[in-house]
Amino acid sequence: MSVTLPESVDAWRMVAARRSFQGALPIAALQRLSEVLAGTNGAAQYELDFGRDEFGTSYLDVRIQAPLELICQRSLEPFVLPVTVDTRLGLIRTEREESALPPGSEPLLVAEDGKLSLADVIEDELLLALPLIPINPESSLPEEVVGLEPEQSAAEGRPDNPFAVLRELKKN
Repeated sequence: MSVTLPESVDAWRMVAARRSFQGALPIAALQRLSEVLAGTNGAAQYELDFGRDEFGTSYLDVRIQAPLELICQRSLEPFVLPVTVDTRLGLIRTEREESALPPGSEPLLVAEDGKLSLADVIEDELLLALPLIPINPESSLPEEVVGLEPEQSAAEGRPDNPFAVLRELKKN
């Protein structure tokens, strides 16, 4: 097991050798991910395992845990979302091989020369794990939004009808 993450590896050699990598990658080192975060503190803990399944399919198991700082879209305050990724990527040479992957495997297209950037794989998986609309589960709506009650019509005891004005105009 290796603690340092090489810049790129030969994916097919890693599969043949059943190589594994684990360690921590600073979130600030992941440029594309950093652009969508509120802050770049912390590190992504990763475990990457290359192998071949019982059907002969080459894979890369990816397990990542990272504290990602996002902006809550409810309160507009920053919060830390603990993200966990646990996925199997089926390594393919061409897009046609995608249909042969076993269920539960996501395709990962490897370049013709077999080179694979492990940091890019980690970054891609973290980007895919981000919520579309980040909301801090501990946040609540501001009081000025929650405190508003729909105004009731005193005479009828029900909400005002937006077409009541038109009804009055029609009477004239």
